[in-house]
Amino acid sequence: MQARGPLVVKIGSSTLVDKTGAPDRAFIRSLCDQVATLMEEGWKVVVVSSGAAAAGMERLGIASRPKDLPTLQACCAAGQAALTETYAEILAERGYAAGQVLMTRRDVVDRECYLNTRNTFQRLMDLGVVPIVNENDTVSVSELTFSDNDMLGAIVSTLVGAELYVILSDVAGLYDANPQTHPRAHLIHRVSELTPEIMEMAEGAGSAFGTGGMASKLRAARAMLAAGIPLTICQGRQEHVLIDVAHGEGVGTRFEAEASASPHESARKLWIGLAGVPQGTLTIDEGAVAALTQKGSSLLPVGVVATEGSYGIGDVVDIKAQDGTLVARGLAKYSSDEVVRIRGLKLDVIERFLPEREGAPLVHRDEMLVF
Repeated sequence: MQARGPLVVKIGSSTLVDKTGAPDRAFIRSLCDQVATLMEEGWKVVVVSSGAAAAGMERLGIASRPKDLPTLQACCAAGQAALTETYAEILAERGYAAGQVLMTRRDVVDRECYLNTRNTFQRLMDLGVVPIVNENDTVSVSELTFSDNDMLGAIVSTLVGAELYVILSDVAGLYDANPQTHPRAHLIHRVSELTPEIMEMAEGAGSAFGTGGMASKLRAARAMLAAGIPLTICQGRQEHVLIDVAHGEGVGTRFEAEASASPHESARKLWIGLAGVPQGTLTIDEGAVAALTQKGSSLLPVGVVATEGSYGIGDVVDIKAQDGTLVARGLAKYSSDEVVRIRGLKLDVIERFLPEREGAPLVHRDEMLVF
């Protein structure tokens, strides 16, 4: 048996539930059988599973998705237990243990917690356990959520150093138009760069049971391209699809940078870019965009045309082009109040009234993830 790296698979709610909105146990059994087969082939599999709210609604006898947060979180609490029980029982039939891992953004925002979480995943996989991961919806608050499980799966993939990330969806992949409204839409089989044109292809907000759509999947794809981790989006209910993707079959849409692309980013840069919660936004001009993306430069104040939000030194900030495209994310070396004063100025001018910042860039290239 050849040892393989970690494989992270994320299952969306719309794929996990049946037409009534209840978890589809036949599908879960098929998925677990595929996971067990891959484990037997040497893969270490991590499952990021949506569906806690739907499972909780079924267990608690609630017909429609609650609109108030306490009831929704109560459903998630009951549902997380139900889902984990189901995964554990089926995997046990194949001789594998399942371990529940509930995460909030707080677990990865703090650097020490991030490293501890990574060590927990590693130990579980070393012991042959299949981690079943979900956001801890029972305690999450809006400021510290992952926004969707596509991004949670991307963060877990960087945590464990995944060899492959697979999103099982209710669509076959990325199309050049919305297939629900454009019958002649064509599936795109491979993407090596997320251009503005590709980002515009993401339409729709997801199904009645999910919280994400193709836009959230492309955000995850952007992260994986930066991390150097291949991502495949595919139809989750296609027979043996997870095994086919792991075996390199041409299934769905595969996002993978060209072999000639720059080396994978450091773990610290990935943590800053993917785990950090942005506290503000810097809008930069075309020259600064070129300097960051083509030359690997630090961001200098002279290239900043606008700043939004309230942030301090060391806070994470988004760096965007003037058309709104996310270019990078990094740690600010100036506060938002200071940036209001220094944006558009050269460093030698700034030194005259901020001598203690002599030569300091606004965001250093070693503390910035360029997407």
